[in-house]
Amino acid sequence: MKEFLIQRYRPDPSGPAIHPTQLRVDVDGCITHSDRHAEAMFGYDASELTQLSVQHILASRQDDPFAPAHRHRLTNGQTVLVTFKHKEGFFFTASLGLRLETLQNDPETSTSITLKDSQQMDGRLLGLAEHSANFGFWELDVTSNEVFWSEAMYRSLELRTGTDLSPEQALFYCQSHQNRVRALLRRCRRSGQPFSIELSIITSRQRLVRGTLAGRALKSGGRIQRLGGVFVNHSSAMRHDQQKQQAQRLLKATATATPDLVVAIDTDFNLLHFNGVWEQQFITAFDLEPQQGDNLKALLKNFPNERRLMESLWHKAFERDHFVAEMPLFSEDTSSSLFELHFQSMHNDSGEVIGAVRIAKDISSQALQNSSGDYRMRHDPITGLMNRRAFIAHLERAISHRHKRPSVDSLLFLDIDDFDGFSKLADSGTCERYLRELASTLNLRVRKRDALARLGGDTFALFIENCPEARARKIADEVREQIAEFQFEWQQTTLQTTVSGGLLIIDNDAPEQPETLLSQAADLCHTAKTSGRNRIHTAHALPPEQDSETGSERRLQQLRQALDEESLVLEFQALKPVASATWGDHVEILCRLPAGSDNGLLKPEQFLPVAERYDLAKRLDRQVIRQTLTWLSQHRLLEPRLKYCGFNLSLASVLDDTFADFMKQAVAQTPFNARCFVLEIRESHATRYPDEVAVLCDALHQIGCRVALEGAGASVESYSLAANLPVDIIKLDKRVMHKLESDPVQQIMVDALHRIAETTGKETVATFIENNETLRKVRSLGIHFGQGYRLARPQALEELTPVVVELSTGRIGG
Repeated sequence: MKEFLIQRYRPDPSGPAIHPTQLRVDVDGCITHSDRHAEAMFGYDASELTQLSVQHILASRQDDPFAPAHRHRLTNGQTVLVTFKHKEGFFFTASLGLRLETLQNDPETSTSITLKDSQQMDGRLLGLAEHSANFGFWELDVTSNEVFWSEAMYRSLELRTGTDLSPEQALFYCQSHQNRVRALLRRCRRSGQPFSIELSIITSRQRLVRGTLAGRALKSGGRIQRLGGVFVNHSSAMRHDQQKQQAQRLLKATATATPDLVVAIDTDFNLLHFNGVWEQQFITAFDLEPQQGDNLKALLKNFPNERRLMESLWHKAFERDHFVAEMPLFSEDTSSSLFELHFQSMHNDSGEVIGAVRIAKDISSQALQNSSGDYRMRHDPITGLMNRRAFIAHLERAISHRHKRPSVDSLLFLDIDDFDGFSKLADSGTCERYLRELASTLNLRVRKRDALARLGGDTFALFIENCPEARARKIADEVREQIAEFQFEWQQTTLQTTVSGGLLIIDNDAPEQPETLLSQAADLCHTAKTSGRNRIHTAHALPPEQDSETGSERRLQQLRQALDEESLVLEFQALKPVASATWGDHVEILCRLPAGSDNGLLKPEQFLPVAERYDLAKRLDRQVIRQTLTWLSQHRLLEPRLKYCGFNLSLASVLDDTFADFMKQAVAQTPFNARCFVLEIRESHATRYPDEVAVLCDALHQIGCRVALEGAGASVESYSLAANLPVDIIKLDKRVMHKLESDPVQQIMVDALHRIAETTGKETVATFIENNETLRKVRSLGIHFGQGYRLARPQALEELTPVVVELSTGRIGG
């Protein structure tokens, strides 16, 4: 049993923090244990990992930590760099080392290898060696002229073991060189000179066997007493060579017979094979004559755009068994040639990828035939992607079938940053080549079921079908990073820029009109661009009733006005102790929005979707906290009484690296103890981003604040999060509180969460207590605090002001 410590090598500084993880692997290579950071590292949860072999998460067998080269370094206390395969299919490099305790207690590290005389070897081992390596021993006694054979010698001639045979009869099996063998034996017997000769033998069953006969003199007392040696059977290698030559002839004939362009490379990009059609096309395009064994990267070193595109395509071929792409063969090709590229990876007997084959078929004539009709109507003439009309039709079909599947879809709207600068720097033809090559690069990262389109100019759209929100967010970030890393060489100048995007999560209540969805996604993209560019803004699609001018735009105006004027209406709802008496005020801060001329207040569900859509949720969170702390600072008599002041955090704040710094500065300006301020994080956010939430919890704890997990019990991950997440308070979800007084299953779930919380030193809060029956059941289960209309309704924050008391010495409170 070995316990490994694994840490990402050169992690992405702009990506989420990925903590080192520990894996325990038994002697059979099976994973028996993983810690809570393993899921962020590999994409598998603990239950999935413990059912896998370590080979399943390695990129290849060369990365096996049990391999001799790695084992030696690990047992010496060093680390090794290993390439792992994530559950999502991408590869990453990590540093791997043995834990110190494992290294010190591992009995295998104290073993050693010692030379042993072959004469002391067990005879059964020699027999095993003969059988495995396909060789046999022979020995000639010079004095008696007797010849002794091992069992494998008889087997080489397909004779029964122990068959009565003289040396001369044995030589008859040699197809040739009989006299030479006699001469070599005589010379060795006379002078002691060793020998080796290649022989062709016909066995007793008339089969051809090729092998090597080798011998040497065996002296005793300074005199040659015996001759001995081996016969090595090369028949299996001979058959392998024949099969290889036959395969090469077949490959050459097939590649020559087809008009398609055929080329094969190994994983180091060395040319293994190509036909004459591909060779001629390569010479025409680059004025270079390729040779078998040449390295493609080296050949294209003066063509950086082609080299990068070529590497992307071949790397995708190595990662997948097979894929097809339609594109020009070379981005520098100014002709209208369009090729259908078929890539197929090649594997050895162990299943490791050793290379790939590409067959390119010219489909220009087909495209030309279609260009006068449907093809031109559906495709962008520059990039070959879907055009806006075809994308709208695809979106409409997908939405019409949405009710038949439970998962959600997403729409990513992309707008290249500062593309106008390219137009001023380069000509239109260069910009079109940039877009064409960028489209080809993006197409490599798109799943087969998804749809990528160029809507016009420098805008693209990607419809991500049947994909969970967390994965859709990752795909959007991967596309953003890919565009930011994309480089296009033009006249010794590198053209490189970034992209802004809007990711629209399409729920069941989203609009069904494709143009409406595109408009909402475009709004998100515009917000991302005005917020600093090179970012993706994400929000859920607004229902039709909220997406009208009288809904969305008015709410946005009201929200911005309230934020600019710091006129948010704050309320509080008290939390009451239900298990035992506890002194002090425990409140959760609630936010309302002035409704303007209506003289009413808007509830969070009426304006939070707009805040998320226009990237105002983070600003809203901070404004609520600032206004609350400012009001508290004006009522210092509350300082000894206030024990819990809770704030709800949006996902934007949870993922904001600067939020903890903001909270530290805000708390430092108040006379209140930081411990009374509780930041409430939704369970759904903690489930999607456990590492980011854990980092935020640690940062808030360093300030002195506490953290609550809100909505616990809403998913199967609730119990794991309640036990392992570094939070202080568990707030139960509305769904587990529904009919708690009469539903025994709900009671068991609530009791389990409460027991987990108590065992880990956390407090519990039961929410949505609406009647006496629920309150009695909550009290009987031992829940620490309760919240709901039965205990206290929301009130204006001003109602929390201490009561004014008139004394002879003056007034207290107010």
